[in-house]
Amino acid sequence: MKKPRIGVVLSGCGVYDGAEIHESVLTLLALDRAGAEAVCLAPNVAQAHVVNHLTGQVAEGETRNVLVEAARIARGAIHDLAGFDPSGLDALLLPGGFGAAKNLSTFAFEGAACTVNADVARVVRAVHAAGKPVGAICIAPVVLAQLLGTEKPSVTIGTDAGTAEAIEKMGGRHVACPVKETVVDHDRRLVTTPAYMLANSISEAAAGIEKLVSEVLAMAKAEVAAR
Repeated sequence: MKKPRIGVVLSGCGVYDGAEIHESVLTLLALDRAGAEAVCLAPNVAQAHVVNHLTGQVAEGETRNVLVEAARIARGAIHDLAGFDPSGLDALLLPGGFGAAKNLSTFAFEGAACTVNADVARVVRAVHAAGKPVGAICIAPVVLAQLLGTEKPSVTIGTDAGTAEAIEKMGGRHVACPVKETVVDHDRRLVTTPAYMLANSISEAAAGIEKLVSEVLAMAKAEVAAR
């Protein structure tokens, strides 16, 4: 049987200004262990800013590219989202990290009034419109709330009241969720988990991510079988 091809949208490299590395690697590991093919993707744009991860401060005057930085996590095997055809994917996953809120979208700066990168929006909407599952981790569910808000999707970022309120303003339905669990919106084929929005350790983040990947793959395989 052909391996399911699962897109993984990365937003750079590093929790404060890109993709959360633990979440990204745990996602890739879970996919590989399950026998799926991960297809790493990222927008070819400048990061919103660069953060020194030792000090936590913005590195004034420095610039980095999201695609180039995300290639570090993907070991170079990554596609530019611009022009990428998502029709060959069986599902799509979005790890978290501030990059999801700074580079994939402007949520970190504009909250519920945020916009989503055009290529990210195109690929997410195409996969969703095809009836294929989409999973989002940590803060990344805000991207789904913004893009799919008219459908009233049920998602989680854990228990953070401010972010939950913003999700509701964008049209989503926020569901409080423990770190090791997921929220599954079966009607819209969406799966979300809090990960480092709540996790105090890498093992806690892994529990929810592994469950999310398992649920997304089950949906994807069911969809493939039904074609």
